[in-house]
Amino acid sequence: MLDQTDRAHDDRILEAIVRGRLTDPFAVLGMHGKPPTITVFAPDAGEVEVIDDKGKTLAKMDRIHPEGVFHAAFPRKKGPFAYRLRCRAGDHVWEREDPYRLGPILGEMDEYLLAEGRHEELWTRLGSRPMTHEGIAGTAFAVWAPNARRVSVVGHFNAWDGRRHPMRRRLGGGLWEIFVPDVTEGDIYKYEIVGVHGEVLPLKADPLARRMEPAPGTASIVTQQRHDWRDDEWMAKGRRDLRGEPVSIYEVHLGSWRRGDGDRVLSYAEVGPMLADYVDEMGFTHVEFLPLSEHPYTPSWGYQPIGLFAPTSRFGGPDDFAEMVDHLHGRGIGVIMDWVPAHFPSDSHGLARFDGTALYEHEDPRLGFHKDWNTLIYNYGRSEVSNFLRASALYWMSELHVDALRVDAVASMLYLDYSRNEGEWIPNRYGGRENLDAIDFLRDVNSQVASRTHGITIAEESTAFPGVSRPADQGGLGFDFKWNMGWMHDTLSYIAEDPINRRWHHDKMTFGLHYAFSENFVLPISHDEVVHGKGSLLGKMPGDQWQRMANLRAYLSWMWTHPGKKLLFMGCEFGQEREWSHDRSLDWHLLDHPNHAGVQRLVRDLNALYRAYPALHRLDCAPEGFRWIDGGNADNNVFSFLRLSDDGAPPVAVICNFAPVPRSDFRVGLPSGGEWREVFNSDATDYGGTGTGNGGSVEAAGEGWHGQPVSASLTLPPLATIVLTPQT
Repeated sequence: MLDQTDRAHDDRILEAIVRGRLTDPFAVLGMHGKPPTITVFAPDAGEVEVIDDKGKTLAKMDRIHPEGVFHAAFPRKKGPFAYRLRCRAGDHVWEREDPYRLGPILGEMDEYLLAEGRHEELWTRLGSRPMTHEGIAGTAFAVWAPNARRVSVVGHFNAWDGRRHPMRRRLGGGLWEIFVPDVTEGDIYKYEIVGVHGEVLPLKADPLARRMEPAPGTASIVTQQRHDWRDDEWMAKGRRDLRGEPVSIYEVHLGSWRRGDGDRVLSYAEVGPMLADYVDEMGFTHVEFLPLSEHPYTPSWGYQPIGLFAPTSRFGGPDDFAEMVDHLHGRGIGVIMDWVPAHFPSDSHGLARFDGTALYEHEDPRLGFHKDWNTLIYNYGRSEVSNFLRASALYWMSELHVDALRVDAVASMLYLDYSRNEGEWIPNRYGGRENLDAIDFLRDVNSQVASRTHGITIAEESTAFPGVSRPADQGGLGFDFKWNMGWMHDTLSYIAEDPINRRWHHDKMTFGLHYAFSENFVLPISHDEVVHGKGSLLGKMPGDQWQRMANLRAYLSWMWTHPGKKLLFMGCEFGQEREWSHDRSLDWHLLDHPNHAGVQRLVRDLNALYRAYPALHRLDCAPEGFRWIDGGNADNNVFSFLRLSDDGAPPVAVICNFAPVPRSDFRVGLPSGGEWREVFNSDATDYGGTGTGNGGSVEAAGEGWHGQPVSASLTLPPLATIVLTPQT
């Protein structure tokens, strides 16, 4: 058997070192044996000395390979000792630590938990972590690549040379690790991986990186969170059941909400105070951001992410992101972020064939490839992959204080035949079309979020899959809420019709009440409805300019009084004329025009109304909170209904006239007599309307109507929604 000196001089081992094919570097490099020897690879050095902690030379190393392998023996030493290296190249002299003399960072429990798929705080062990190890300052790197022959960390600190820092392989869980002295916060890095067939793969970004280079750069950045959180009071509230609370969400694409001088994209820190002020003034309870996970392609808006643990560096670093969240929490505003566990892009620096095999994705494209988006589908049945995704969800909530994740493209996760033709998909083990692994994953991640964090989850799910917002232990998927895509499609289709034709489409406004309480719904008017040729929300409204603005006001008022939580994309709150583009700011100058300022004022007042009257939010998710007065008046384009509370608060009556003509002496049944105040009218002059209304109140008495014991004679404004509540 070769002793360590013989091993160091073995031609095959020397060639493996200098060619970057050393699969077990810690068995060769560093200090070994009794008496000890030291082997070092230093291709940029002409000479290398071994020195002690006082700088005294202990040995001048022999160059045993012309490309920079050095070796020294210490026959008088009986065992291991601490040392440093002094290198020379011409007149340049530098000292460094030898990473190969240092012990491992990860423990056996890390390997076990990762293999079991139960390492919930994965970000505390994998990725890059500045730290002090064995008394030496530097950075620990760890990555999962079970099928790789060799993994190295590369960066400016080693001239991007994969031969210099090959990592220690932990056989138990497919992990690779190394502690690199003197690598500090702000250093950029990637992983160089030799695949299972000996091929050198394109350099890979760190899947667990907490910060990445701004596009078009693709490297990861060593970082650690330093933000001093100020939201203790907010976080102390813990997880809340929001079904009975007012939830009004302002959806934001951060890069185009508002820009600085010269069309400059603002940072998280700059946007935070402005956005908090605006959302607070408008009365929204939450902000929902389009995905802020790092992504290579800006026009994907974040829906094809690479860095599931890294806030996109387009707007600053992780601490800047935290500062923005802190500002919003300080104003009582919840933070929701779109999260994308459904798919990932095939960019060579990302997760695709990460170690030369289909590691995060499926090998078979019938399971692992999205035709619609040319992206790859996660292998949810692999415990390490589901662990990775689940840890991402927990990271955003526990470390970055995000209050909710809106999970994107859930329908594409649930069905194996999603957007596929016959023969292009593989049935599950029971012969069905449901993706059982994805269903198990969603149930698990929702359960973990509910039990381990303060946050909630919301599904963007467009099918009739049962129990999306039913608890997982009751057979559901475990989401707290689900977007009501059917309501959105039907009501937008109705409102886009010329009023003269609306009588033939009356059921589009009423059909949603047949299933409105089958899930805990959010009513979404999202970015998807104002892009890709669909025009703006205002642009969907028929008629002349007055009618378009009135239709918009009436429709938004219908939405805010309808059962379900509310979500409105930025710009819709003031009647943006142009279709949204991620490349430019919203058209804030429109607020100089009274009609647009009126729509903005209307949305602000709707939010105030929604908060002020429990009947409009307490039973948003329960059938007891809604009762039709008259849902069948198609000839007049009129809808009337009651909203009810469970806490003794007075009912609210809502009457919507989607015809462009006023209606006088219009009788509506009401549940109690006496004075009913007109607390909201979308045709008010403050909103740009005609001011038609009921003088502030109506009297309910006498004749029953619409199955109610009494009735009132109303004046209905044209293309308007009014709200009445009894005088108490």
